[in-house]
Amino acid sequence: MKTEMLDSNDATEDVSLFDTEDETRRKSKKSKIRHPLACFFHLFFRVSAILVYLLCEILSSSFIACMVTIILLLSCDFWTVKNITGRLLVGLRWWNQVDDDGRSHWIFEARKPSTQGKTASSDSESRIFWLGLVICPLIWVIFFFSALFSFKLKWLAVVIMGVVLQCANLYGYVKCKVGNKSNLKSMATNYFGRQFFRQAAREEGS
Repeated sequence: MKTEMLDSNDATEDVSLFDTEDETRRKSKKSKIRHPLACFFHLFFRVSAILVYLLCEILSSSFIACMVTIILLLSCDFWTVKNITGRLLVGLRWWNQVDDDGRSHWIFEARKPSTQGKTASSDSESRIFWLGLVICPLIWVIFFFSALFSFKLKWLAVVIMGVVLQCANLYGYVKCKVGNKSNLKSMATNYFGRQFFRQAAREEGS
């Protein structure tokens, strides 16, 4: 009997040990960057456009050359983020489709999570994607007000181009993440419902 009990305890310890190793592997996979090239280009074009805008007067005296360079970088960033990095890093994509009747339809898709976790995006990649997607449009908005209040009217067209292209990708991916208005409304309703019940529970407890 003692031998059987010891064997069963050993088996239990082995199982818990293997479960711990599996959890460690899952955490390491979630934190690992699986697409380093996509992460690099997700930030490269947009950061380069910002740096060229800030240093353009030092790098070159030609306004046309700086403007063309910034617009090219912004265009490359828009195409890369819209078609490549969003799909690889967070499993989201959006595009416009014209049907046979000539009507334009905006399509927003989100990759369904796999039960095996093979196609799930890592936390590090998701963090890089969303930080780059949110921070850079805010910087271009700051540039817009700076150019407006300092009367740098020749730069307004460039800055507006940056705001439009960056915010378009931001809106598209937020739409993919959140879904339609009904999903957003249900999320808000559930959130306020949870807050209400927590407050009621606290009042009853006190």
